[in-house]
Amino acid sequence: MLEQQHSEEIQQRIDQKTKPVGALGQLEAVAHQMALIQSQGQPAAVTDIRIEKPTVLVFAGDHGIANEGVSIAPSAVTQQMVLNFLAGGAAINCFCRANDVAIKVVDCGILVPVEDEHERLVKQRLGEQTANFAAEPAMSEEQVTQGLEYGQQVVQQVIDGGCNLVMFGEMGIGNTSSASALLAAISHEPAERCVGLGTGISGEQLNRKVQLVAQGVARCNTQAPSQLLAELGGYEIVQMVGGFLAAAKNRVPVLVDGFIVTVAALVAVKLDPRCRDYMIFAHQSHESGHKLALELLEAEALLDLSLRLGEGTGAVLAVPMLRAAAEFYNHMASFAEAGVTV
Repeated sequence: MLEQQHSEEIQQRIDQKTKPVGALGQLEAVAHQMALIQSQGQPAAVTDIRIEKPTVLVFAGDHGIANEGVSIAPSAVTQQMVLNFLAGGAAINCFCRANDVAIKVVDCGILVPVEDEHERLVKQRLGEQTANFAAEPAMSEEQVTQGLEYGQQVVQQVIDGGCNLVMFGEMGIGNTSSASALLAAISHEPAERCVGLGTGISGEQLNRKVQLVAQGVARCNTQAPSQLLAELGGYEIVQMVGGFLAAAKNRVPVLVDGFIVTVAALVAVKLDPRCRDYMIFAHQSHESGHKLALELLEAEALLDLSLRLGEGTGAVLAVPMLRAAAEFYNHMASFAEAGVTV
């Protein structure tokens, strides 16, 4: 857990700024959290919040459940979108350019791999596609262990490169089904509450998706997080979980994206509750289970823009909010400095 000895000093600094107490709302909570993280191990509270080399890692993996027709597109689209990310043509690329955020794409196990090398592509494949979790475990426990290690490795690499704010995005046809199943298994809520329309499936597909998620959850007889990942997870989800663990170990905050990343965050907290202190929640999407996942994490999202895309887009869109929080904490005058009397 975060050491709290500098918390009061940080809060006093925020409260003494030239504004009514609490007037900047969630930005004050974000500033406090970032300052507290960066004050860990320091003799006094930091007076300068730094945001350096913010980076989004887009984890990509394919899912056997997609063969059941629960998505609007076939699994081949995962590779096509990975190529789009590498070419700079996706929404996440646009938002990264607009907000000066670096991007890397991680092939965690897509059905059709990208053969060429690319400076933004990290290949750490756990397989070609998970098994259909409605009928059998999605992956082996050995793959889960390897996936957690891979996720920690890639996050460690970007942190070692000078990044002190990471974001996770995802791409994988069928991955809302996997995330919904994990959420249902963890929350003990019915599949109907955890399953949504994903990228826009039909009512018939939604009913089928609910049925398959419920079937997969009923098949499980465990509450152990790593075993749930093996039973219901995705290659990209397990590597994101490892990424959360590495970020917390390095005392680096993660700006959490939408539904699938939030479910990965929930699993990470089940594995190591200390991870929660390093999570800042970017937005609430319109995917059905996202609100429930945020409630389980006792999280309040910064934005609600009716997003349902994934890729890390919501997290990157929230970067200006963090920069604004850092700016007011670092440079906004206090009442004494401004000569303002209240």
